Amino acid sequence: MSDGAEALQYIASANLFAQKGAGSTPKLILLDLNSAGWADYMSCAPQSDERTRGIPIVALTSSKIGIDLAESYKLGVNSYVIKPADPFQFAEVIAAIGRYWLGINELPSL
Repeated sequence: MSDGAEALQYIASANLFAQKGAGSTPKLILLDLNSAGWADYMSCAPQSDERTRGIPIVALTSSKIGIDLAESYKLGVNSYVIKPADPFQFAEVIAAIGRYWLGINELPSL
């Protein structure tokens, strides 16, 4: 997805994504807080929408600023992860996130 608005359209199967069908609902959302439109995406309260309520949202950022952390949780993220600068460590972190949220954690049925 190129921005938060496009991500919302994908999840809602709207506009360009109307043909994808409901079976394509994501199981996990990785949200880069440095990307365009993340605040727009979170301001639409995906955790209050029935279609997206059960999808965990993991915020990825390079910011260690406490207000960013607090604001992210206030907006509804389920986890806040500092991105390592090293690409190999970053790949390990992403793999660990996937193992936890998609393999270890018990998610509600969507």
